[in-house]
Amino acid sequence: MKNNMKEIIRLLLSLTTLLVSLSATASQKITVFAAASLTNAMQDIATSYKKEHKDTEIVFSFASSSVLAKQIEQGAPADIFMSADQKWMNYLIEHKITTEKQNLLKNGLVLIAPKQSKLDKVDINAETNWQTILPKGERLAVGDPDHVPAGLYAKESLTNLGVFDKLLPQMAPASNVRDALMLVERNEATLGIVYSTDAKVSDKVKIVGNFPADTFKAIEYPITLLKPEAKEFYQYLNSQTAQNIFQKYGFLTK
Repeated sequence: MKNNMKEIIRLLLSLTTLLVSLSATASQKITVFAAASLTNAMQDIATSYKKEHKDTEIVFSFASSSVLAKQIEQGAPADIFMSADQKWMNYLIEHKITTEKQNLLKNGLVLIAPKQSKLDKVDINAETNWQTILPKGERLAVGDPDHVPAGLYAKESLTNLGVFDKLLPQMAPASNVRDALMLVERNEATLGIVYSTDAKVSDKVKIVGNFPADTFKAIEYPITLLKPEAKEFYQYLNSQTAQNIFQKYGFLTK
């Protein structure tokens, strides 16, 4: 009798261990490091994905691509990296953190003003009178032009237009493009330069001008898979469902 009880207890313990193991296997956590400008779209895509993958937890870290790339280089546990420019994806390739990338999206660069601004439309070209639209003492919010992708694109465009050095003293550099957007939303900056997708998710700003596409490199969003465990979600980002969500937020898809 005692031997039978011991055998039953042993079987129960084995069954419990098996169930715990199966539970651990069924649940999955995916960590995505993504450029700040992808915040809204990626959160919606994660919600859509989890409808069919209820046991999957998707965790995001949104920040400037430069910050995220350096964190990954230092060992941050990212499964997928989505950059707002080629520079910081290439940085990881050069440091042998990853070997492959895919260009997933494109974006545009726009000039924004607070919703209540009297400024209506600005034709941005080499003849634009910036002193009129941005009087002395007023600020221009941009991603930090030294390392934030949106700021680097802004610097390139303004340089090619011949006004970067003139506007530099009035720039309010932000740690990422969403912080630049926030400065304009709060009326802490008269104007701002952000991606077109950022402007479209805010009801507190309006687009007053578009930067000519030939004044800056194409704004491409490369993506890389850092850990094979996240391959299914990585592939989902190419699905029609995900592409539709990206398009809803103003991204250009392939």
